[in-house]
Amino acid sequence: MTAAAPDLWLFFLLVAGVIALPGMDMAFVGGSTLAAGLRGGLVAVAGIVTGGGIHVLVGATGIAALMLWHPTAYNLLLAAGAVYMAWIGASLWRASGTAGGEAESDAAPAADTLPTIFGRAVLTCLLNPKAYAFMLAVLPAFLRTPEHTIAVQALRLSAIIAATQAVVYGGVALSVVHARRRTGASARGQRWAMRGVGATLLGGALLTLLLAWR
Repeated sequence: MTAAAPDLWLFFLLVAGVIALPGMDMAFVGGSTLAAGLRGGLVAVAGIVTGGGIHVLVGATGIAALMLWHPTAYNLLLAAGAVYMAWIGASLWRASGTAGGEAESDAAPAADTLPTIFGRAVLTCLLNPKAYAFMLAVLPAFLRTPEHTIAVQALRLSAIIAATQAVVYGGVALSVVHARRRTGASARGQRWAMRGVGATLLGGALLTLLLAWR
């Protein structure tokens, strides 16, 4: 299958459908926004967009395809992603105990917090099993086209992924901030919201581990 220009719309629809599904990346953006405000959420979005670009680079160079010949490597990746997801979920659950303080709600996060959020967001995206499944099953069909080299086509596909991530996950961050302001950002509500995100990540980690075991 070659990817002529109209097929970019098909690629966009597939990307949008995958990104819109709740998962590790979306939960991390929501949790980061709850813990560090809008700035923290947008930094998380930037990290996930960066991770998405790395995924495309790995897929375009054929490194990801090596997993097709070594299923054990893919299962180990699933397990690593699950462990990391569980760690993030547990961290959010613990952090919920001190959430909602007077100075916290809309205050800017500490400067040293933002690089940490960014790094964790990149790692969250890189360890996301959903992203690897997409890169192995969908991306190769759109990489080769008679009109463009693989490098140019990879840049085009990466731009679609990045723009879609920015819109969807940026919308998640803005929605979380709006919901907090609308409800008065009560300490109790914020704590339970963070626990909900943490529980979602822990549940996702368990399901991913079961998938890796099979």
